[in-house]
Amino acid sequence: MINKALINPKSIVVVGGSNNTAKPGGKVLKNLIDGKFAGDLYVTNLKESEVQGIKSYADVADLPETDLAIIAIAAQFVPDTVEVLANQKGTRAFIVLSAGFSEESEVGAGLEKKLVDIVDEVNGALIGPNCVGVLTPNHHSVFTYPIPKLDSQGCDFVSGSGATACFIMEAGIPKGLSFANVFSVGNSAQMGVEEVVKYWDESFDPEHSSRIKLLYIEDIKKPHMLLTHAASLIRKGCRIAAVKAGSSEAGSRAASSHTGALASPDVAVDALFRKAGIVRCYGREDLIAVASVFSYPKLKGQNLAVITHAGGPAVMLTDALSEGGLEVPAIESPKASDLLEELFPGSSVANPIDFLATGTAEQLGIILDYTDKYFDNIDGIVVIFGTPGLFPVYDVYDVLDQKMRTCKKPIYPVLPSILTARDEVDAFLEKGHVNFPDEVVLGQALSRVYHTPPPSREDIVMPKVDRAKIRRVVDAADDGYMNPRQVQTVLDAAGISRVTETVVETEEAAVKAAGRMGYPLVMKVVGPVHKSDVGGVVLGVKDQESVVSEFKRMMQIQDTTGVLMQPMLDGIELFAGVKKEDKFGHMILCGMGGIFIEVLKDVATRLYPINVEEALNMIDSLKSYDILEGVRGKEGIDLDAFAEVLVRLSSLVEAAPEIFEMDLNPLLGNEKYVVAVDARIRIVKT
Repeated sequence: MINKALINPKSIVVVGGSNNTAKPGGKVLKNLIDGKFAGDLYVTNLKESEVQGIKSYADVADLPETDLAIIAIAAQFVPDTVEVLANQKGTRAFIVLSAGFSEESEVGAGLEKKLVDIVDEVNGALIGPNCVGVLTPNHHSVFTYPIPKLDSQGCDFVSGSGATACFIMEAGIPKGLSFANVFSVGNSAQMGVEEVVKYWDESFDPEHSSRIKLLYIEDIKKPHMLLTHAASLIRKGCRIAAVKAGSSEAGSRAASSHTGALASPDVAVDALFRKAGIVRCYGREDLIAVASVFSYPKLKGQNLAVITHAGGPAVMLTDALSEGGLEVPAIESPKASDLLEELFPGSSVANPIDFLATGTAEQLGIILDYTDKYFDNIDGIVVIFGTPGLFPVYDVYDVLDQKMRTCKKPIYPVLPSILTARDEVDAFLEKGHVNFPDEVVLGQALSRVYHTPPPSREDIVMPKVDRAKIRRVVDAADDGYMNPRQVQTVLDAAGISRVTETVVETEEAAVKAAGRMGYPLVMKVVGPVHKSDVGGVVLGVKDQESVVSEFKRMMQIQDTTGVLMQPMLDGIELFAGVKKEDKFGHMILCGMGGIFIEVLKDVATRLYPINVEEALNMIDSLKSYDILEGVRGKEGIDLDAFAEVLVRLSSLVEAAPEIFEMDLNPLLGNEKYVVAVDARIRIVKT
């Protein structure tokens, strides 16, 4: 638990402090001194009586009582040192910079466990080990650079990697991005990214806390803690962006179903971020760009005006915005012709609004006023203005600064001349702005932020299912795939419509079933997991002779125990499924079905539980949505019925958490119904 001793200590000791600032113990002490730590500062060093002008103690047992200990000694000595500090010196916060713990060996892991046990016994706070430290407005307890000028309204930032934290700050600071508090959690022995987010949530102060939170995560150990507190922060008005590293599928386990193959651990991360309202990023520059967008007012619509004196960047930005689902619409206002008269001949107000390389600061101000006041179909403005270096552009950036403070619509500055106009850009940043040197990166970041949904509702109401019947079937089932009769019972109890079907094991029973159902029919093998791969699915069986011949053929297929028969229905093939992912819980999936799921891999995923609103958003997010809605005169599907299937899957896994994987593939959908044609359920109880 993060405590006051960690955030705002009255006294700090650097254990292993040094006069050599090339060592962590020397550098962290220097940073504390340079940062003008206002409390009492102590040092321990076995060989020195004074370190960087501060009295040094040879033994921690000789120290006065101390709130926070920053430790930079060999791993083998850390637990005993912490025990003395915790039990004799009243120390309740520890930042362990030292490496050599669980990241290196089993012996190190044992030292780390002992360290955590000691800190936990006194209800203390532990950051690290193997970290670069912590930055707060009260103390600069890091042994690295850069150390940004800390601003309470800057970004709160937590990173699982110390080096990455430094690199991200180095990328952000030159663009004008500011920071409030920075946590490097290292091995996360006691507290990781999730606990820091929890602290931010529980200590949030609407007047003083930062509203921008940045996360760099290498391992999500407590997804539900992250989900709960990230969503809570966003509901309070914060904005969160995160990089989750380690998304490669290399080495991932083989999956036995379509759902298992599609629902990888990284898909679970995507689902968690969407449910929480976190903007997912994929690198340092991406994270910085999204954080920079957060620094400006929210874009309330998808239409942007691009104002430029350089055609090329405007074209590239327009492409990036369009690819990201935002629009650069034509200007629709009688005032457009009035604006054109204010500009030099050859200018354009079509959008992008190009006022030429000869455009002036005064003209930029006029364009911004018109765009803000008169162009009602514009929601936000991007200004691209660099310089060839022929003359200073301070006046242009002064006008931009003024209009950014007074215009109602958000204005995003793209100032690409970071070398040629370095002095002017620096002056602009000093006024509290953030710059986007690359217009395409801005376009991508704006699109990602705009299209990230808000957190899911907390009061999710799901449809009722026959829980008692579901429990009877699941309790009686063995681990593995349920048989068709069990699946049918579970679907009926969950209220999921399914096609009439029967399983036959003899030729005579197949003929009788066909006579009862009528033609045409679908016949499928029972037993093999991937039926189509073994020739175990036949469509459009039209007569008794075909029923007999197909039954005989199918029963010869390896592992076949029977044949499932169904009337053949018309509709678009759909897919819905469930996958249980370690630590994350159940995921609900949907997309196009049949072979399309394998070819297109167009799948939407959400973490359980979901309601109808989330289910409809899942469907709407599919690239194939136009097909489902109906396109070029072709019938679509009942979207509400498809959403109902998804929320009933959510209710089903609530009643039967033992469901590990479940496929409804295909469902058949048209404007009248959505019904399950084929279903598999895999149970794992152990």
